[in-house]
Amino acid sequence: MTIYIVSNIKVWNQGNRMDLKVNISLQDLFQEKLKNALERIKLEEFILAAIHVAMIIGLSIFLTWILRVVLRRMFKRASLDATLHPEESKRIETILRIVRQALTVVIWVVAGLMSLKELGLDVGPLLASAGVVGLAIGFGAQNLVRDIIAGLFIILEGQVRVGDFAEMNGMRGTVEKVSLRSITMRDPHGVVHIIANGVITSVSNHTLKWSAYVFDIGVSYKESTDRVVEVLKAVVDEMEKDPVFGVKIQGGLEMWGVDQFAGSQVMIKGRIKTQAGMHMDVGREFLRRVKYAFDREGIEIPFPQLAVHMVGKSE
Repeated sequence: MTIYIVSNIKVWNQGNRMDLKVNISLQDLFQEKLKNALERIKLEEFILAAIHVAMIIGLSIFLTWILRVVLRRMFKRASLDATLHPEESKRIETILRIVRQALTVVIWVVAGLMSLKELGLDVGPLLASAGVVGLAIGFGAQNLVRDIIAGLFIILEGQVRVGDFAEMNGMRGTVEKVSLRSITMRDPHGVVHIIANGVITSVSNHTLKWSAYVFDIGVSYKESTDRVVEVLKAVVDEMEKDPVFGVKIQGGLEMWGVDQFAGSQVMIKGRIKTQAGMHMDVGREFLRRVKYAFDREGIEIPFPQLAVHMVGKSE
């Protein structure tokens, strides 16, 4: 049923009064006002939702910045600890970097879900679909899950850290990056190797807490091995007093003595314990000084020689 409002309007036209009747539909009037109100409400809701999304994004950026600052300060505070071993500092740096990456992903995933909800989208079915997709991906990406689990144990146990010189699966180099997925290392030739954590069967870390340079010095059979050992000890003592190499040596010389009798030389074996990663520098300087010391003391270092005998009729 349609209700009409009848109103009388008096109009004066050239001195004559005219009565007009206007019929107005209440239903049309209500629909018009309702339409205007809904449009105004939708516009206000959209503006409010946009403001909320902007606030969520701004808060996410702020939380990410706070997280980075807090973790950086934690690392600096740990680095200033005099009792902390340098290797432990590397481990803390690696763990903090993994924590920052994981928390950053969590912050932005939550921010994305909240933004979708503010825009009027139902995130329930989205989360359910994500769960099903995640289950399917889990079955199809078993290698990825294996790599992540193996990487987690590598990091927690401190098997390798950034800056270590290690050997994995037959490849040697300096570790440049450790993540939950893989380990990136660069060999002495500058080649970068990326190894998935799940396929690493063994890890040989040459710079875990301390390193060592093992040497084999060959001398002629005519030389006194006791005298040679004294010369080697003097070389190491001289290096320990050096301001550059003294701080790299840790524990001095461990002389193991005569190791074997080779074809043309006697092999004397020993070890110099050094700071982590300093064994190659110390070893090269040690060999350089040993050469000068042997020349000065007259100790012969055997080397291959070729003797040619001329056989013929003498004139």
